[in-house]
Amino acid sequence: MEGTTRVIEGLKKAMQAEADGHNFYMLAAKNTKDKKGKEVFISLAKDESIHLDYLKAQYQSFLKTGKPDKKVKLGKSKSRPGKSPIFSNEFKKRLGKAHLEMTALSVGAQLELNAIEFYRTESQKATDPVVKAFYAELAEWESGHYELLVRQQQLLQEDFWLANNFYPS
Repeated sequence: MEGTTRVIEGLKKAMQAEADGHNFYMLAAKNTKDKKGKEVFISLAKDESIHLDYLKAQYQSFLKTGKPDKKVKLGKSKSRPGKSPIFSNEFKKRLGKAHLEMTALSVGAQLELNAIEFYRTESQKATDPVVKAFYAELAEWESGHYELLVRQQQLLQEDFWLANNFYPS
């Protein structure tokens, strides 16, 4: 029973993290002035909701049966990869005032990195192959989110620093 209790506690933590991620991305979407950025943040929020629903189903299964539900599937990611995946070309024109968006990239990347580490650790600790697999799959999804955010951050970082005089004269 110790293994089941540990999995249930891990699922609770994961559900909270996914709910936090959803709320964060919705907040970022609400506060960005960039149309494309809003769409991508909403897409990331939807992915977090998909994860949350999946985790809730597994949580319910563990509470009822002490086992994962093999029939529940994660589905497909709603977020989009690409060279400049998050913001429009117009966004760069106001980059000097884009503090909220740059913060959203940074905080979002950290949330995703935390999720990756958590899911990988849980996958490694799991003894049930289904639990091991679903945590590994969640880690993979979150890796995609992390790469999306970091890639955009790297594309904008130098221009953002220049626009805000972050370099010494």
